[in-house]
Amino acid sequence: MIARAIAGGYAPEHMFDGAVLGVDPGTAAVGLALVRGQAGRPSVEWARTFRTPPGMAGPERLRLLYRGVREAIETHGPAALALERLIWGRNTESAMAVSRASGVVILAAAEAGIPVEEYAPLEVKMAVTGVGNASKDAVRRGLTLLMGPAGIPTEPDAADAVAIAVCHLHQWRLRRMARQVVRA
Repeated sequence: MIARAIAGGYAPEHMFDGAVLGVDPGTAAVGLALVRGQAGRPSVEWARTFRTPPGMAGPERLRLLYRGVREAIETHGPAALALERLIWGRNTESAMAVSRASGVVILAAAEAGIPVEEYAPLEVKMAVTGVGNASKDAVRRGLTLLMGPAGIPTEPDAADAVAIAVCHLHQWRLRRMARQVVRA
C-alpha cells in the first residue's frame, strides 16, 4: 500500500508531521531513531545504536540506557516514542533483560511527558513491507523504498528503530480512533 502510494504520487493520509523516537530495546545494544513524517514521506533526522559495555552489571546497564534515552528525548524533543513490544520466546532470561530495558525506556518517556506506543514485530514488518514475516533484508528494502537509501542507518539496531518509528507514523491515527470508539 505504501509503495503504491509513493509511486502513485500521493501522500498516505495516515502519516502525521510530528517526530517520533523509535526504540529497538535491548541491554547490550539499543537502536534509537528520530523519524519525522513530512508531507507523507518519513525522513530520518537522527539514528544511532546505543551500546553498554560488555560484562557490566545489569542495573548499571539499565542506568546507562535510561540516561541515553533521556538524553535523546531532551535533545530531539519527539512528540511520541514508539517501542518494539517484546515477544516471549524460549530464552526467558534474555526476554527478562529486554523487558527490563523496555521498562527503563518507558519510564524515561513518561518522565518527559511523551506518549509511548508499543508495536509487535509483525506490526512493524507489515507497516514497512506489507508482509508480517518479512526478513530483515526485506524490511531494509522497504525502508529504502519509503525513504531513499541515504536515510537508512547501516547499523541493524538503528535501522530496526527506524522501522519501528515508521510503523508508528502509519498506525498512530488508527490507534487513536480505536481508543475513541472503545471509550464511546
